[in-house]
Amino acid sequence: MHGINDKLAFVPVRIAVLTVSDTRTADNDTSGDAIAERLTQAGHVLADRALLRDDVVAIRERVEAWIDNKEIDVVISTGGTGLTGRDVTPEALRPMFDKEIEGFSVIFHQVSFQNVGLSTLQSRACAGLACGKFIFMLPGSTGAVKDGWDHIIQYQLDSRYRPCNLVELMPRLLEK
Repeated sequence: MHGINDKLAFVPVRIAVLTVSDTRTADNDTSGDAIAERLTQAGHVLADRALLRDDVVAIRERVEAWIDNKEIDVVISTGGTGLTGRDVTPEALRPMFDKEIEGFSVIFHQVSFQNVGLSTLQSRACAGLACGKFIFMLPGSTGAVKDGWDHIIQYQLDSRYRPCNLVELMPRLLEK
């Protein structure tokens, strides 16, 4: 059976949130606000937060700094996963992956299909592992962020989720 086992201890994870957008500001970053609110309500720590324009170099530099930071376990980005010329988040971050988590994209599209139908094919949402840190890339819409967190990420970052979760793997991610 799958789900949360309340008899197990919850282990908070330290998460950095990156919004990638040429149009959003700190005042109207609803998708960044949604993920930050959800992760803290779940008991995790918002370790850092940034908003950057769609620029491969800037995105990569910010996430590289977070990956090098021992106080950050996970990076969640929102925005820049679409198909337009300015959407460059996967181009910035995928080359950093040591391993891609292909199942995340599959499940994300299944969840997203329930709310936006075939429009989900316009998203390149993905996830991977870089230097022992999990990176999740979500679309920029608030609805997509809610779908990604509410139906997938919150469970995989909950140490009580069974039969398995990503948190229990964290101590072993850099094994040789």
